Amino acid sequence: MSAIRIGVDIGGTKIEAAVVRGESEVLWRERVATPQGEYDATVEAVATLVARAVHDVTTKHALATQLPVGLGAPGSISPRTGLQRNSNSICLNGRPFREDLARALQRPVRMANDANCFALAEAVAGAARGARCVFGVILGTGVGGGVVIDRVAHEGRNAVGGEFGHGQQQGLALEALREQRTHEPRACYCGQVDCREQYIAGSAIEREFTQRTQRVLKLIEIEAAAHAGDRDASAAIARWAERVAASLGDVINLLDPDCIVLGGGASNLRAAIDVVAPRVAHYTFGDCCTTPIVRAELGDSAGVIGAAWLW
Repeated sequence: MSAIRIGVDIGGTKIEAAVVRGESEVLWRERVATPQGEYDATVEAVATLVARAVHDVTTKHALATQLPVGLGAPGSISPRTGLQRNSNSICLNGRPFREDLARALQRPVRMANDANCFALAEAVAGAARGARCVFGVILGTGVGGGVVIDRVAHEGRNAVGGEFGHGQQQGLALEALREQRTHEPRACYCGQVDCREQYIAGSAIEREFTQRTQRVLKLIEIEAAAHAGDRDASAAIARWAERVAASLGDVINLLDPDCIVLGGGASNLRAAIDVVAPRVAHYTFGDCCTTPIVRAELGDSAGVIGAAWLW
């Protein structure tokens, strides 16, 4: 019988739990709103979801109740302190999140960064299945990344493996010079400036478009305007695509993965595949670039499936 595990994906707006059999068969799933800024309520919400999952699935399938739980969460656990850090859900930072969850759940728990869980799911059962080394990129409200090698998420010595969103976006001064304007550095919540997240996240495209045009449009509306011939919108999409291509070129030059998987809202832009993928070769060291750059296949199931696969 295929192994059965529980996965939990903890996001800024929703918490989702699923019971997963084998690689990707979802037996049960449910989501609730994330308590905003409330640490204890977040722990309680996860515990309640897991308890409901165990009750419903064990009743229907007569399974053992001590199913292990894998958790995907923003940020990571500090190897030095054991406390959560680097989370954009700031109520989690500085707290013993994994230990508190294990105590509340009363069952074995493993936890990893949510982007690592996304990459793991796509490597095991999604768009990159069969690839040995996979780099997963989330281009959403923020920007995240995860490295998977031989179907194992690689956290790294400092537990920051794949933190794609918080390296500096190169070439911005040159880009400003070409446009005959001054480059104004952008502060990031992590404390640094000019992190990739501030230039290639979906929210960054929207902010920059508004600053340049004084028009407030959502990402999907900017893309629609570009395809309708709007020059400002077309320029916004072109800038974004060039920045993403340069960033992925850095990934290939450093890691040279067998496949790159794009997820998150901005990955649905046509330019993500039509423009970014062929342009990456321009930023790759060497005389060729054959790395497949593909969209994720598992949609919003990837987080919980990858979390379950931590076991």
